[in-house]
Amino acid sequence: MNYELRLYLDQLTAKSAPLKLKKTHARALYIVEGSLAIKNGASTRLTLSQNSALSIPELFTLSGGSVDTTILRWELVDEADSTNEIQSTKSTLLLAAKIALGDLSQYIIRCDRVDFPPQGEALTHKHQGGGIRCLLFGSIEIHTTGKIHAYQPQGAWFEAGPDPVYATADKVLASAFARVMILPKALIGGKSSIEYVNAEDLNKPKTQRYQIFIDELIQK
Repeated sequence: MNYELRLYLDQLTAKSAPLKLKKTHARALYIVEGSLAIKNGASTRLTLSQNSALSIPELFTLSGGSVDTTILRWELVDEADSTNEIQSTKSTLLLAAKIALGDLSQYIIRCDRVDFPPQGEALTHKHQGGGIRCLLFGSIEIHTTGKIHAYQPQGAWFEAGPDPVYATADKVLASAFARVMILPKALIGGKSSIEYVNAEDLNKPKTQRYQIFIDELIQK
């Protein structure tokens, strides 16, 4: 079945009115800066701070904390779902990408962050599932399918998984992106989804570093 993975940028001012978000197949929230109160029903579920994330597919509301807050929000929806979760000027749809999946119970949603030092690179590789990335800081160039795409902070891109990718980070600054991938459930528990294309790259030192926030089965 065809689904769509969407990435939104939500910007909440301090003490702003809540955003109400509907139930979806899978959802990940990553806090770029600020803090966030998550409410489900009458009770407060928890508060998230910068560089943290939460999987929350059900109906819920979120509101800003004591400071302005920037959130990256990924949602997995049916392709036919024409309702974009845009909350006036508070939300921006950064990217939507079609993704073909089978039985959703056979997949996990993974949200992680990948950091590079200056002059870092990701050697030519593939992944076992598709996902959307968003640059947090620095810069990055993505080499894939014969093209080179350059991204700055808040720039988003989709990688389908089977297409080989080579990435080069900023020459001077540290760089990092947050991403959500939909992966086979066999990878749950933090198992790597990466497959290096060239055998000689397997044992080379790797400059990228990973921080996993969410690694959960998708509930149908």
